[in-house]
Amino acid sequence: MTTRRFFLAAALTAALSSAMGASPALAQNAAPAPAVLNAEQKALLDKATAYVQGLGSAKGRFVQTDARGTRTQGTFYLQRPGKARFAYDAPAGLLVVSNGNNVNIWDSRLKTYESYPLSKTPLNLLLAREVRLDRGVVITDVRRLADGFTIVAQDAKRQALGKIALDFSDGPVALMGWTVTDIKGGQIRVRLADFGPASGLDPKLFVLTDPRPKVGRP
Repeated sequence: MTTRRFFLAAALTAALSSAMGASPALAQNAAPAPAVLNAEQKALLDKATAYVQGLGSAKGRFVQTDARGTRTQGTFYLQRPGKARFAYDAPAGLLVVSNGNNVNIWDSRLKTYESYPLSKTPLNLLLAREVRLDRGVVITDVRRLADGFTIVAQDAKRQALGKIALDFSDGPVALMGWTVTDIKGGQIRVRLADFGPASGLDPKLFVLTDPRPKVGRP
């Protein structure tokens, strides 16, 4: 996601799945009105931009809580630009990998494999080479937290993705997690732990091919 696009991309696998199934009619709704930001809010956006742009290789754990209160967790790997891996712990059985060109999704429980161009998914915002805050996403709010700040954003063109609120720590700036709210008001909350720079990531982490036998594939 470019920086403005980043804010929608951090929706991760939840936003990715909803984006692929989004209704064209919903996606064409009028764009939301951007917030009028004061100097402090703009400064916080600049901090978030610099932080995301500075991310290269990173790793961390995530805990995801859906609207029903179901919790899943896993490990998140990042190699900007272009590459990411979201490996859900058992028994979730979900693996999402961006190899720089495509985003591949393997569900070992359902035995399904899907692949989408990275450029057509929300992940493109997070993984773009250049992070920008001047296109693609409408910032609807920036507010302080007790230990950082939150940026609320919405895709300017595809509102079927709903909105995302990203939480950052402040001093030093770091991504703590996010909450995705879909167009119906349902929320998925993700919290990161031990997320930070990681060197020497295995290139194989960002490779995922269809593991199903060729015979019998649809």
